[in-house]
Amino acid sequence: MKSYTITVNGNVYDVTVEEKNEAGAASAPAAAPKAAPKAPKAPAPKKTQGAGSIRVEAGAAGKVFKIEASVGQKVKRGEPVVIIEAMKMEIPVVAPEDGTVASIELAVGDACEAGTLLATLN
Repeated sequence: MKSYTITVNGNVYDVTVEEKNEAGAASAPAAAPKAAPKAPKAPAPKKTQGAGSIRVEAGAAGKVFKIEASVGQKVKRGEPVVIIEAMKMEIPVVAPEDGTVASIELAVGDACEAGTLLATLN
């Protein structure tokens, strides 16, 4: 058996693969694998000067598909601010409350994880 550590979308998995000889019989088991080291955390997004106090964060990992609002624009609760593309679906990220867009933190095409700061409102 061989043991591998695989990282998929920032998640670390320990995988054990059984080797077979040419006749199809399994080879003798090997010693138990050691625990895999954890992947380093992704760096926190950059803070923008003059950012607002209301955070608009990504609910899922994906990439920024479209920016619906611009800095200085007034938005109402539930209006889309940014659209994320995840698993071939467009997911609107909406304003959590009424306010004015203070900053847009990412550009179209930028990758993001769940919880990434996308924009701020005042």
